[in-house]
Amino acid sequence: MNNLVWAGAATAMTAMLCLAGLNAWRQWLDLRRYEIAATRSAPEVADPKPGVRIEMADLRERLRKLEAIATGVDL
Repeated sequence: MNNLVWAGAATAMTAMLCLAGLNAWRQWLDLRRYEIAATRSAPEVADPKPGVRIEMADLRERLRKLEAIATGVDL
């Protein structure tokens, strides 16, 4: 009878450890999925190409000029 109790306890502990490991594995996979989705959603923001930088600078300059015209300031 004593051996049966020990075997049952060992089986229960093994099952609990396996379930905890499985839960941790699934959460780690979800974290990796979120990280991959975040890097795919905005790759140009992190490291824009030179052409994009030039276009953004041009747009900023145009916006600055339009704001100056709107306020009545001569450039």
